[in-house]
This record gives sequence, C-alpha cells and structure tokens, in this order.
Amino acid sequence: MKPRITRLCIYPKDIQRITGKSERYSRDLIHKIRKSLNKEDHQVVTIEELSTYLGIPLHSVQAFITD
Repeated sequence: MKPRITRLCIYPKDIQRITGKSERYSRDLIHKIRKSLNKEDHQVVTIEELSTYLGIPLHSVQAFITD
C-alpha cells in the first residue's frame, strides 16, 4: 500500500472547508498568517502553520485537505 501524498501548502478553498467561512475570510486569514510569520507575498503558508495558528490539531486539518 502506497502512502498517501498530501500537499504542504494551504489554499483558501481548504480553509473554507475547515472553517465554513467565506473565500474572502480565507484569503484574509492566509494574509494574517503570512504577516504574523513575517513571510513575503511569494511564500506559501503550510498546513502545519495553519493548524498552529488556528489551534487545531494537524491530523484534523489534514482530514479536510483534498488533492
């Protein structure tokens, strides 16, 4: 059995599935996370960074990630 390949980066659609909020909220949240981590615009936010920021366990977040 092959291990399931998952993405490392998070997209607004993923945040919509996790939080049930709008796309605009999701984009703003990614922007806030980037700002809090001092990331530049071209740098992506990872699933781990999102789970830490929201205080949700990583395995719960990964359950909502679809490829």
